[in-house]
Amino acid sequence: MHQHIKKMNKYPRHRQPGRRMSYTACLLSLILATHPMFAQDKSVVPFKDANATTVGIPTRQTQTSSPKRITISDAVSIFLQQNLQLVAARYDVDIAEAEKLSARLRPNPEVSVGLSDIPLTFGTGIFKPQTYSYGVSQTLEMGGKRQKRIDVANADSTLAQAQFQIVVWQLTNDVKKKFYAVVLAKSLLDLSQENEKTFADIVTRTTDIFKSGEISGLDLQRLEVEKFKFDTDLANSERDYQLALRDLRVALGGDYRAMDVEAASPIDYYQPYDFSFADLRDKALAARPDLKAAQFSETAADASIRLQNAQRIPNVSVGAGIEQVPAGGSTYNVGVSIPIPLSDRNQEERAKALIQKQKAQNDQRIIANQVLSDVDKGLIAFNIQKRRVELYRTGVLTKVTDIQTATEFALKAGESSTLELLDAIRTRRDTLAGFYQTIFDYESALLDLELATATPLQK
Repeated sequence: MHQHIKKMNKYPRHRQPGRRMSYTACLLSLILATHPMFAQDKSVVPFKDANATTVGIPTRQTQTSSPKRITISDAVSIFLQQNLQLVAARYDVDIAEAEKLSARLRPNPEVSVGLSDIPLTFGTGIFKPQTYSYGVSQTLEMGGKRQKRIDVANADSTLAQAQFQIVVWQLTNDVKKKFYAVVLAKSLLDLSQENEKTFADIVTRTTDIFKSGEISGLDLQRLEVEKFKFDTDLANSERDYQLALRDLRVALGGDYRAMDVEAASPIDYYQPYDFSFADLRDKALAARPDLKAAQFSETAADASIRLQNAQRIPNVSVGAGIEQVPAGGSTYNVGVSIPIPLSDRNQEERAKALIQKQKAQNDQRIIANQVLSDVDKGLIAFNIQKRRVELYRTGVLTKVTDIQTATEFALKAGESSTLELLDAIRTRRDTLAGFYQTIFDYESALLDLELATATPLQK
């Protein structure tokens, strides 16, 4: 390096800047003409800002593999079919349905067979004929217990289904967020790959110029440091993308290692929405599954209260039988058995049922208050994120592109430097990354509103 610097110093001092600039300008002209980031080719898709100005946003690079490209609707469909947490939650519904079978059953009848007057000693000369007895009895449920038991089983089944909907509601929203996280990570990875390639080309050509002695080693070192930053950014982006992709695969269910999928939606897609608090509040109060579950819990408690009140009414057992003496004929008997509820009148279970209803009513008030809070906070956050997106769409994306373009022309005219162009490239990169993150935050805020209202809001 020192030899090249000394060689450079042999030229007259007044000729160095112009000649250095001419070489640099030629270098950057070549790069700008050949590199897809600067050339106006088909690898850049237009994005329309609020002023109908077209801003170039890089698309994703072609993948060597062929993963299955899925939309967010595809992701939700796959999730509903094979997510293991949903399968586990469905078992609770099946258990509640099975309990409805036992609720319809009646008490089984009882059959009794007896033998009496069995002699314990023999040889006394006295023999008493033995007596055989046969009987059957049936317990009759009083107070409509069977129907009330069926009502409780039906209410519990409805409650189990409502609780299952809570799981579906929450996990579906989580899958959507994981999908958008993959979209964001992929967009940032593509941007990092593009910038890393740009800097690699610039450093390679600048190194050749440095070896010819036309620029100082300090400029090359600055470029190498900048390239190291972009190399690190690329490595971090690759890590974030792979982690986000694996999180999505696990959320979809099945064997995540064998599920080769890729998010197909673009990150720069934006559709503005306007919501009113009153409308969202009404939707949330009508659709929130946790609020519905609390209401069904009160219904189940009412059914349980009616059943436990009926349980204090004693059942009646009716029986009939025959006593048979082989040598002396037979006799018949009929009987009725009724417990007398002097002490145990099912006080404990009746009290528990009343407390359960009070708890369900209190849960409804808590959840209803939480619903209003969730909608209020979600709407505030959504409007803030929407304003952030609009700030980008009012012209900042156009400005950073214009700055980069102007720096390119200034460099060709000898009025700028390579480092100034690199600074313009870095500024555009940071602005695009911020724009991608803002779109992701906007979609996340919209999903939070969907979670708060339990209603699809995207058209």
